[in-house]
Amino acid sequence: MVLGILVLSFTMDLLFNNSFGRNLSLINAVIGWSISLFFSTFYWLVTRGVLIQFRQLFPKLKDSFKRISLFTIVCISSLFLVNYVGTLILSQAIGVNFDPKSDFEYVLPIIFVSLMTMAIYEAIYFYIKLRQSIREEEQAKQAIVQAQLDALRNQAQPHFFFNTLNTLRDIIDQNTKEEAKEFVDKISDVYRFILESGNANLIEVKDEIKFAKSYIHIQSERFGSGLQVEWNIPEEKLTRAIVPMSLQILLENAIKHNIVSPSNPLKIKVNIIDDKLQVINKIKPKSTMVPSTKMGISNIKKRYALITEKEVLAETRNDHFVVTLPLLTLKSAVR
Repeated sequence: MVLGILVLSFTMDLLFNNSFGRNLSLINAVIGWSISLFFSTFYWLVTRGVLIQFRQLFPKLKDSFKRISLFTIVCISSLFLVNYVGTLILSQAIGVNFDPKSDFEYVLPIIFVSLMTMAIYEAIYFYIKLRQSIREEEQAKQAIVQAQLDALRNQAQPHFFFNTLNTLRDIIDQNTKEEAKEFVDKISDVYRFILESGNANLIEVKDEIKFAKSYIHIQSERFGSGLQVEWNIPEEKLTRAIVPMSLQILLENAIKHNIVSPSNPLKIKVNIIDDKLQVINKIKPKSTMVPSTKMGISNIKKRYALITEKEVLAETRNDHFVVTLPLLTLKSAVR
């Protein structure tokens, strides 16, 4: 504000008086400039007060046109009033009479200069409000995305529980009571992992693989040599990230929809090639329908779509079912 008043005062003096360019003594030049400084300060403070008042009345970005229009009208009226009052004050203070008619032609350029100066204030204010609006909109979008992710994640966990109960039922039918109890104990370890992963939208590959291997270990109790999983995971890819429970869901789908027996083993390959994780199994459909929630791969696709533009692919290649998950970074998670 101080800098603006000084610049405006020198501009006014240069336009109307040119105190420092008319071979006046330094004292007279300073006195002449002081008159411009007096009016500049008066103009600036009044205009600034009007500007602040209208910002309080119309603070929102959508009110910008109304605020600027009213401010311009009131500002011009105020500057005429300021010029009149300032002229009276100055006349009384130094005993010099000013001609109002000649002052009128001086006010118009001052109005222009003042409005241009205040436009800088308004531009800064508009920019700040615009950034704030964009930030609030982005936060609202992230909140919506986070809510959608939470809903999808909460779908995935009951899905796992649903299929685990089916497996437990089969074990109770086919195995001893002690084996069923051991299976329940191992399930509790798996659920501990689910709880520890909390509300994460992404998880490191190494943690997801640890979880998936625990799941396969449980299933091996049921299928024995009928279930074979081959892991081809480069060490340097373990710190990349994928959607939690996505690998486990794909393994679960392969087991659920295909024949698994020692005489006809189900072979599943888990590979990481470049920045993609692939789960591959030969299609050997069961003769009877298996109860399903119909949301496994669809859930994974939706969760990925909310986090990244990279696509989850599910396709059939030469009697093999292949699902490809893009590897991400933890920074991709919604915050």
